[in-house]
Amino acid sequence: MVSQTLAFPAAPVGRAGLADALRPFGESRMLPRAAYTDAVVFAWEQRHLFGGGWMCMARSEQLRDPGDQRAEDMGAGSVLLVRGEDGALRAFANTCRHRGHELLGCGEAAQAKAVICPYHGWTYGLSGELRGAAGFRKLRGFDFRRWGLPALPVTEWHGLVFVDGSGGLAGSLADALAKLDEIVSPYEPERLVTAGRHGYDAAANWKILTENYHECYHCPSIHPELCRVSPPRSGENYAADGAWIGGWMDLRDGMATMSLDGTSGGVPLRGLDRQELRTVAYVNIFPNVLLSLHPDYVMTHRLVPVAADRTRIECTWAFAPEAVDRPGFDPGYAVEFWDVTNRQDWAACESVQRGLTSPHASPGPLSPAEDAVYSFVTTVARAYLGQSVWGPPAG
Repeated sequence: MVSQTLAFPAAPVGRAGLADALRPFGESRMLPRAAYTDAVVFAWEQRHLFGGGWMCMARSEQLRDPGDQRAEDMGAGSVLLVRGEDGALRAFANTCRHRGHELLGCGEAAQAKAVICPYHGWTYGLSGELRGAAGFRKLRGFDFRRWGLPALPVTEWHGLVFVDGSGGLAGSLADALAKLDEIVSPYEPERLVTAGRHGYDAAANWKILTENYHECYHCPSIHPELCRVSPPRSGENYAADGAWIGGWMDLRDGMATMSLDGTSGGVPLRGLDRQELRTVAYVNIFPNVLLSLHPDYVMTHRLVPVAADRTRIECTWAFAPEAVDRPGFDPGYAVEFWDVTNRQDWAACESVQRGLTSPHASPGPLSPAEDAVYSFVTTVARAYLGQSVWGPPAG
């Protein structure tokens, strides 16, 4: 339960365009053009969508040992993640209490017994308390207990690290993802071993990338490799849940997984039933995780919005430890397939971004195959109108 309703001020997006996006499926339109191109809208999103609720910041394996530290962008600011001596993961605003210098550069990692500001050397314990400040120890009235690092709620969910930028108003992540947990748990992502990593820099808005992920209407046009192993019109979507949206697709007969030839170089994940061994699930955890669950590996995309027309994408592939431990194991069968597919997607999304810069572009309709896109678009539209994805439903 949340003690207060987490709501946002309305976004600087025209109400008429949002009303069109919120019409019933089959009558609705895409979001207004400004949602994808306007720097002012992007700044609102950074503050309220990426800095005002739960956001995925890292993978647990990146902060495995006591003293591990990592800084990541979060909305308009950044967050410092620290694994304490007690094994607990903590999150702090990445700003020194002295003059505001970043404690660690965004995207950087460190291993130390303390958090030390590189500017004037203020030193904090792994639990955030101020331990050292040159020249202040004997200063009358200076209370070290007042100058610890501001803490933020943090939790680990199936090997992913989430931080609540609202400071606690977004409620329980476990409660928000309870239905999704039933789908993800058999794959045991937290048990798997990351054996492949790619970074991408897409010249496209984060929502364009997510909308592309939510439909295979485009697959026959640009994904011949994917269509060879998975029927593009197969599968169904899960009931829309707001905090997460997704669905699943079949594998073709004779295909064991998503790879260029349909064969697997790994082993089936141990917790899957017969249906899960013949399908691939695609899930978006709002606002920045794309989680793809395969019979023998899990692929995770973490989106980091940089500008209205630019998004960094961190992509990882994780496999069963018994597969990775085998002599000669090569994750390339999965990595190469999705690198080809990803690059096809990013090229299409970048073209959409360029097309939307035209002053003559206007929101288009959705096909019957784009119901998951509709769920995502309406989630964003409601957030633009002031309703939180994470808090209790408005009204």
